[in-house]
Amino acid sequence: MGRSNEPPRLPDGGFAAWSRDRLALARRGADECGDVWQLEPGVYVAATAGSCEDVLRRAQDFPKAPSPLFPPLKQSDGAPTPEERAHAHAARMRGLRAQAVAARIGEIAPRTARFADRWPRGQDVEVLPPLRHVLAETGLHYLFSEDAPTLLPFASQLFLAREVLIRPSRWVWPRWIPTPARRFRTRQQVAFTNALRPIVRRRRSSGRLGDDLLGQMLRPTSRYGPLPEEAVLDTLPGITVATFETPSRAAGWILLHLARYPRAADRVAAEAALLPADPAATTSTHLDCLPYTRALIREVLRLHPPSWLLTRRATRRTQLAGYTVDAGSTVLVCPYTAHRDAREHPEPDRFEPERWLDDSGSPAKCGAFLSFGTGPHACEGVALAMAMLTLLTAQTARRHHLSEPPGPEPGFEVTTFEGLATVGLRLRATPRG
Repeated sequence: MGRSNEPPRLPDGGFAAWSRDRLALARRGADECGDVWQLEPGVYVAATAGSCEDVLRRAQDFPKAPSPLFPPLKQSDGAPTPEERAHAHAARMRGLRAQAVAARIGEIAPRTARFADRWPRGQDVEVLPPLRHVLAETGLHYLFSEDAPTLLPFASQLFLAREVLIRPSRWVWPRWIPTPARRFRTRQQVAFTNALRPIVRRRRSSGRLGDDLLGQMLRPTSRYGPLPEEAVLDTLPGITVATFETPSRAAGWILLHLARYPRAADRVAAEAALLPADPAATTSTHLDCLPYTRALIREVLRLHPPSWLLTRRATRRTQLAGYTVDAGSTVLVCPYTAHRDAREHPEPDRFEPERWLDDSGSPAKCGAFLSFGTGPHACEGVALAMAMLTLLTAQTARRHHLSEPPGPEPGFEVTTFEGLATVGLRLRATPRG
């Protein structure tokens, strides 16, 4: 039998009820309603691997909305044009592509190793704050090299502004209303931009543009010439926060799994023992010798995708999994349930890093993996994020056994707004032999 044009309504659901227990109800909806189901009028959920990939790859029907978190600042000389923004995006991608990240592994490795080196021994430590700090140091150095220490305090305030802005509220205000959270965001964005502006001008006037991501954006091209200053400045607050905000959430889940699965942690430690004693000597070739570590990271991110729910809006009336979706409808893409699609991943709730390896222990593609998105709007920084997470995981497992504090309940809270995070996670590290 064919499907009707009206998808089934989730029983006793509705958006308010779904928000109270997002993960459980998302899973229930996928189990009971199939590939796509209606949450409320005009809101659909793509819940299985096939439907999620379909939405993300059809960028013309379901485009990614521009992020409202750090919109361009209003400047006296005008905002960048769409062509300038496209040029800025292309320049940014030159600095984030896999080859560019591979060339700078020796700069990333020492900073990720500091997390393990600084871990207080014999103490239960709340891990997310130091994780965020070391990943912010690492990410900002990748973006701004020697200018990173100057910008780090302003980046921390940008992160705080983001957290305030996305905090759940009883009211949904139009974007043009200057709420206290939006005013705070704007102040921090202005402060970051004012700190970055003299750095841009100094590099351009000296001719020493640098080999970091900022240097890539300042380098003129034969087709477009140099980017206007405002086009450079407007594009950087969002990518600055993104370099450490999402990886920090992911790293919390990874360290928790190292503590809960000691045999897997031992296998990561065995791989990591082959890394150079001096982290600065690490190269991309060394990363290629960490297949199980990368498999463990992918498996953790499959079970706990940091961005577990993505929002898309239909630009025209179209079909999705046999249903008619009207223009203007919202489609929620749920990697959390897609990754638990048994058609893609046998025993989907089981933690099994080996599913990402072939029989010889080499990396293998296994089922859907949407933690970094897919299609035209996949995560720009996936190569950088995976490099940071791989090195941090390997260096931590190489140095420490991790364990959770004793107790009948987990020592953390799972938060789901905007992403899955282990808030309050505390772990203890004891040295390996």
